[in-house]
Amino acid sequence: MHNVKTDEILGSRRFSNYWWATIICLGGLGFFLVGLSSYSHIEFLPFTQSTDLVFIPQGMAMTFYGTIAILIGIFLWLTILWNVGAGYNEFNRDRGVITIFRFGFPGKNRILKFQYQINDIKAIRVNIQEGLTPKREIYLKMKDTREIPLTRIGQPLLLSEVEEQATSLAKFLNVILEGIE
Repeated sequence: MHNVKTDEILGSRRFSNYWWATIICLGGLGFFLVGLSSYSHIEFLPFTQSTDLVFIPQGMAMTFYGTIAILIGIFLWLTILWNVGAGYNEFNRDRGVITIFRFGFPGKNRILKFQYQINDIKAIRVNIQEGLTPKREIYLKMKDTREIPLTRIGQPLLLSEVEEQATSLAKFLNVILEGIE
């Protein structure tokens, strides 16, 4: 089993997605109920005086923004439920195949599965960009100039983790490593 290496990829089931989906849904529900209260003159939130708001334009704006936030929250919860982006990278030296598997949105492309021959790999490339939005990415560099990203989306990995993963993968696949000085 030393000839097969599998890296699990965490999809949308990250703490930050749970956090934002919850906050956006609750905030949107609050805005929507305040707007509805201003329209119907019935207090839906007991700790506010939203019946005093004039429906046009304040109540209407609150209802609109609340509806949009609820829809965005539902979208986030559905991506969590469907686990969009989750999958694995499998490097199989016995068969000479690299498999990249990801879950997508429901539909005909729900399952994304790409297979590449190990012989077609030219190098492992590391892209490190520091700054306000740092990038620390590992790519499979193919002989036909394609570059296939392997790292997960989310919080950037530590520099030492990226270097260790890239070095380990380059040794495992017996290819050169580019981008680390």
